[in-house]
Amino acid sequence: MLAILMIMAGAFAALAVTPQEAVDEFTRRNGISPRSVAVKITDLKSGSTLGTHNSGAPLIPASIMKSVTSAALLGEAGPDFRYHTGVYVDGPLDMGILRGNLVVKGSGDPSLGSVAEPCGTDFIAEITDVMKSMGVHKIEGDIIIDESAFGGSPRPASWQPADFSQSYGTGFHAFNFENNATGRKSVENPKAGFKSRLKSRLRSSGISIDSKDIAGGKQTLVFDHVSPPLDEIMRSCMMRSDNLFAESMLRNYGKLTGGDGSTDDAARRETALWRKSGLPLNGVTIIDGSGLSRDNRVTADFMTAVLTARSDNPVYASLFPLAGQEGTLKSFLKETPLDGYIAMKTGSMRGIQCYAGYLLDEDYAPTHTVVIIMNEITGSRDKAKKAAEKMLLDIFTDHVSSTPADEEPDFEVPADSTSVTDDDLREVIEVVEESLR
Repeated sequence: MLAILMIMAGAFAALAVTPQEAVDEFTRRNGISPRSVAVKITDLKSGSTLGTHNSGAPLIPASIMKSVTSAALLGEAGPDFRYHTGVYVDGPLDMGILRGNLVVKGSGDPSLGSVAEPCGTDFIAEITDVMKSMGVHKIEGDIIIDESAFGGSPRPASWQPADFSQSYGTGFHAFNFENNATGRKSVENPKAGFKSRLKSRLRSSGISIDSKDIAGGKQTLVFDHVSPPLDEIMRSCMMRSDNLFAESMLRNYGKLTGGDGSTDDAARRETALWRKSGLPLNGVTIIDGSGLSRDNRVTADFMTAVLTARSDNPVYASLFPLAGQEGTLKSFLKETPLDGYIAMKTGSMRGIQCYAGYLLDEDYAPTHTVVIIMNEITGSRDKAKKAAEKMLLDIFTDHVSSTPADEEPDFEVPADSTSVTDDDLREVIEVVEESLR
């Protein structure tokens, strides 16, 4: 019996592949061009690379760029940072008449009136309640939306015009409202819609608006709208792959580090951060925060370095969707041994499929980094995803499938090999045959 078990163990060992062999097999899959694919798998504890291919090649990242943006802003602002959108009056209140304007100063908050979590509070209702509590029944001036806090245009120059009308291609503004979209369509001027809605609510509450052109005087803060905390906004961004949220995060990173809040300036500042941190930037080009620009370039080496740099931050690791369970990764690796153990950001465009994230332990702490970048996919996207799943299962199943000490094993080997019966042997063979199917 002992000899049979040794033969069987040898058969299992022969079937196993090394991580590098799994990577090599992945790059040979139909529909994936080896020259346009990069892979890097590392062990965080030892720092060793388990498998790699083309890791220095500059490739288009698509939405895994959001994990880079999140890493930069989280490191600068911290998880408890909140956007503050101030509401001011710039004239005196005289017998219930505001002899001036109501001014709203945009802070770049992407969650104002958001239709997706975290929705925050009802900003229009809050302003109306403040005006009523102040005893205002008429505003002689107008409602002014101040967007001076951020420089630059709403979209990077390299975004495709065909995307502009779509909700995923909507622009970032200093004042964003309701995701700057109606359904799947982009809203080009979100402040106009907000202003109209606010006027309607104020009037229905008994506050008239003359809309006179009044030069404002000293501004007095009457209300400070505070967003949900940054970690909730980031988690929403990463789970839903929200481009507006990501662009807001990049541009606020630029503002917080002394910039003008434009995309170009913020991208330069983020690049400088990674250079100062000693990350490998050869071939890396950061254009935006969301990854919608096809002019972005990253390498697997760079993505691995970002993931490694933030791997000890439990908030950062929690931003990534869990395989088989959440967000854009809900169907990936579902009902496999890695279900719930892989946490990754996805990225997809025409001909592109990317993944970046971690293998987690039982406490949801990262143990390995995972970067898979596929450009120029010529075959089925589904086939490319399946190939990536197989590679990860080949590499990591043994890390998560060990039998806990308090569980019964699938079969027992009697201590006295001379007592093995035909039934014992059949049970062992059945288990082996099942494993080989």
